[in-house]
Amino acid sequence: MEEVFIHQSSYVDKPCEIGEGTKIWHFSHIMSGCKIGKNCNIGQNVVISPSVELGNNVKIQNNVSVYTGVVCEDDVFLGPSCVFTNVINPRSHICRKDEYKKTLLKRGCSIGANSTLICGHTIGKYALVGAGSVVTKDVPDYALVKGNPARVYGYVCYCGEKLNFIDNTALCKCGKKYIKIGFTVEENNK
Repeated sequence: MEEVFIHQSSYVDKPCEIGEGTKIWHFSHIMSGCKIGKNCNIGQNVVISPSVELGNNVKIQNNVSVYTGVVCEDDVFLGPSCVFTNVINPRSHICRKDEYKKTLLKRGCSIGANSTLICGHTIGKYALVGAGSVVTKDVPDYALVKGNPARVYGYVCYCGEKLNFIDNTALCKCGKKYIKIGFTVEENNK
């Protein structure tokens, strides 16, 4: 059994669950009630707020604050300095902790450096959010989004390569096949 590594400069509040093989690097703070899966890598200066859920093999780069309401499924990648919100209309003088919105990051999606994700939305499985984007609505599975506000500019494979559709089908160089129906992309194993 591979143990959890927690750098001596980091704080882990109790209670929280941390899966084996997970590494927590310099100056990070894991707050109470978190559930962190196996083999995660949490970079330098990361804050994981209370009750956040991270699946297995989640990679969080430096300077990311993951706020209450965020759920990351397995294999999610959070790029350096990406930003989450958890309240739509924050005010310093009004407590809105009972208004936190859930933000769901589905399996295998990647969030580019310095992106901002407005709370209450779902990032689809294996979607790719380009660096510096501002996500203001749900992102479909396998979608490549970028810009402010983020818009769909194409679709990507499980492996991250851009897909080129011909007659609503695409074959990635990794060998995976896809079908596109409207704005929905699915893996086609036929």
